[in-house]
Amino acid sequence: MNTSTTTLTMTRQFSASADSLFDAWMNPEKMKKWFFTMEQTNQVANNEPHVGGTWEIVDHRDGTDYRAIGEYIEVEPLNKIVLTVKMPQFSDSEDRMTVDFIPLEQGCEMVFTHVIFVPHEEGWTKEDIDKSVQEYHDQTEHGWGLMFDNLKQLVETGKVDGPQE
Repeated sequence: MNTSTTTLTMTRQFSASADSLFDAWMNPEKMKKWFFTMEQTNQVANNEPHVGGTWEIVDHRDGTDYRAIGEYIEVEPLNKIVLTVKMPQFSDSEDRMTVDFIPLEQGCEMVFTHVIFVPHEEGWTKEDIDKSVQEYHDQTEHGWGLMFDNLKQLVETGKVDGPQE
């Protein structure tokens, strides 16, 4: 199967320290509140946050388990994380995410870059491929936007109130 790639970059500012934000990415108890899941639907949150270590989230919604897994490529405490992400029930493709933490005078800025591999079928036209790439990009941006809203609540208030879609 052929693939194309698209890159999603999102920047968010938080009224929280780089330490607090980095910890929300590393600590499985915090991850289960926002990372691919919500605490109410989270079934599994495992994390080995070191180069070569793996992470796993299993979210149970509407009678179905959704599993996200990956591996750490780079871990620079309080500065940067590079990790892979894969959802085996949907695709064999493995995306790559980079998260940069930039301390500000007040708070921290997070720059998130997600390289998305988009599968496409033989015989697809350029228009078919372009449409699929745009849909993957937009759906991924929407999903991360919801997750980052929950991340913001978590690091700024210590809890997550709102449900994700």
